Amino acid sequence: MIRFLFKLILCVMLALAAGFAYLALVSGDPFYTFYEWMSPARFQQYDRLIRTVAVEHHLDPMLVKAVVWRESRFHPRKYGSHGERGLMQVTEKAANEWARENRINNFHVDQLFDPRTNLEAGTWYLQRAVGHWKHESDPLPFALAEYNAGASRVDRWSGHGVGDVPVKTFLKNIDFPATRKYVESIMDRYKFYQRRGRM
Repeated sequence: MIRFLFKLILCVMLALAAGFAYLALVSGDPFYTFYEWMSPARFQQYDRLIRTVAVEHHLDPMLVKAVVWRESRFHPRKYGSHGERGLMQVTEKAANEWARENRINNFHVDQLFDPRTNLEAGTWYLQRAVGHWKHESDPLPFALAEYNAGASRVDRWSGHGVGDVPVKTFLKNIDFPATRKYVESIMDRYKFYQRRGRM
């Protein structure tokens, strides 16, 4: 009887492991899916807040989550090498523009370590960048590059806004390999969330 129970438990565990492995492979990113299963609190704890803030700023929550994933891996206290702070690694300059535009008095840059404040400022900045490139057939790569490297560089890489620039051409024009990789990684993560159909 004990031997039968042991075999049954072993079979159930193997079936569960095989099922998880299959789902991880089908997801398109087995390592991310595995880490998400192992630590759901870390990977999903801001989903509700991301959805709320993204909808307020007319952006897809899956896009905002992809930026959060790339910028901080969901660490709200992350401090970047150039002074960027929080989940979306918002710079002091961008945060001050957000605070001024939204008439937020007594704003202090360390408030960016608060997840909601950070998401508000970062999503506002990203939405502004998307609006800046709305004349492109796919403004998203341009907006992400602006979020990472600034509007003047993206203007140069896009040929100074002359006509509709194909995304492949734009990506080839980016002479900062780190920015090109940044844009591509967020686009890939965004597609991953979309394929999965949930955050």
